Amino acid sequence: MVNKDRLAETFKFLVGIDSVSKNEGGIAKILREILESMGAEVFIDNAGSKTGSNTGNLIAKISGNTDAPPILLNAHMDTVDPGNDVRAVLKNGTFTSDGTTILGADDKSAIAILLEAIRVIKEKNLPHGPLEVVLTICEEIGLQGAKNLDYGLISASYGFALDATDTEGIITRAPSANRLEFIIHGKDAHAGAAPEKGINAIWLAGKAIAGLQIGRIDRETTCNIGVIEGGTAINIVPKLVTVKGEVRSHDEGKLKSVTDKIVSSFRTAVDGYQPADDEGAPRLEVVVEHDFSRTHIPDDHPVVVLARKASQRLGRKMATKITGGGADANIFFEKGIVTGVLGTGMRDMHTVRESIKLTDMIQTAKLMIEIIRLHAAGENK
Repeated sequence: MVNKDRLAETFKFLVGIDSVSKNEGGIAKILREILESMGAEVFIDNAGSKTGSNTGNLIAKISGNTDAPPILLNAHMDTVDPGNDVRAVLKNGTFTSDGTTILGADDKSAIAILLEAIRVIKEKNLPHGPLEVVLTICEEIGLQGAKNLDYGLISASYGFALDATDTEGIITRAPSANRLEFIIHGKDAHAGAAPEKGINAIWLAGKAIAGLQIGRIDRETTCNIGVIEGGTAINIVPKLVTVKGEVRSHDEGKLKSVTDKIVSSFRTAVDGYQPADDEGAPRLEVVVEHDFSRTHIPDDHPVVVLARKASQRLGRKMATKITGGGADANIFFEKGIVTGVLGTGMRDMHTVRESIKLTDMIQTAKLMIEIIRLHAAGENK
């Protein structure tokens, strides 16, 4: 039933629309027109004013032809850089960019798949419950669209996000995360003539970082220092440095423990500095922000049951997966909307080597059609 040529053309068309985070207005306008032509009632919320984007999240509601409960279908509209002027190339069944940009399969492959699934359902008049299609903004810069979504427009209690690689897996467990920011205030001085009169903020940050375990802490927990910004010239003792990092864990106790250790390391480095009499003392600012909460979906939840039954109907497998990444699904889960994450086949995301096979997109479109049919039939147990 899936029209592979139409799916390919839709995907190629979508990736050609610039939509780097905070610039999703153009694609939102076009998607609104497409979804309204399918009979959807479309809303744009006010998340743009909160995130700095030129549009809000797009929520499209498609009435069902059965009395099944509504189901949420999610993808995100934004891409990372370099994501402007994308030129998709289809060769031997695989889409790539021309090598100068990302492809944008993350996450426009998901949008193309959802559009194709809805088109088939409409054309064939297949049974379906109410569909709530949620296309978010600013996912790539901290799930900001989902965090600022107007949840008053959503009535579904569960659904699916298409934002992963594996077409035969559903992500049911994802970690919680904390964002960390440390600002160390030192004192500037001439690095050659009077370094003893300065307090080197970068050196203090280095001492703090040197005492940390970075990377994989255990099978459930990771941490990273990802940004260091400071200094003005090599001959000036730097008076200010900003360090940013994160901690992720599937265990809330471990998340807190590792976060506390990192904060303690910075406090010890700064508070333990012994200044000369006339130097003053360094100062530390700490910001710990809870970024998103973990997800843990039981194997007997309708989301998992539907995905597995649909895969079986298609002669395929569907394994539950654990990830170390976050997605809009984490935020939906916080709001009481249990959301499994499915794959579209996209690979090497966030690089100019990004690619996706058309056959994988076709398989995921078939999977979504079957999920929607089974949901309408009440086969979610």
